[in-house]
Amino acid sequence: MSNITLKGNAVNTIGTLPSVGTTIKDFALVDSGLNVKTLESFEGKKKVFNIFPSIDTPTCASSARKFNEEASALDNTVVINVSKDLPFALGRFCAAEGLSNVETLSDFRSSFGDDNEVTITDSPMKGLLSRAVIVTDADNKIVYTEQVSEIADEPNYSAALAALK
Repeated sequence: MSNITLKGNAVNTIGTLPSVGTTIKDFALVDSGLNVKTLESFEGKKKVFNIFPSIDTPTCASSARKFNEEASALDNTVVINVSKDLPFALGRFCAAEGLSNVETLSDFRSSFGDDNEVTITDSPMKGLLSRAVIVTDADNKIVYTEQVSEIADEPNYSAALAALK
């Protein structure tokens, strides 16, 4: 399990992120129109999975905005925001913020969090996803991972984006 913190208090996940060099597992995440998106939906594209507890927190919203801004400059790349938020909340946020360069998908009825071992197992955030980043190449091989050690901190955007080059 990953030992992380929330404002200095210990929090644990069910495991550790998948290893660089492995293939990311298929998923069935839901978009704001209740359409299911799978790995095949993004076939042939490099993928940045921006994983977080909830879009309705300042750090999560900030990471979604930052990756949206950076995504417009990336070739053959999709940024996929993933949380347990309901698809409607994710859609509302993206519409209000004008986020158009990212996919924002819900893990509310799938095993994405468990499959990638980012589900929080304790604390008041039990059941939500930890803050993490997984980057894959166009063939779905993982080229970068980051388990953010303090949930309230933002991920290392530069390192995640550099892994795509």
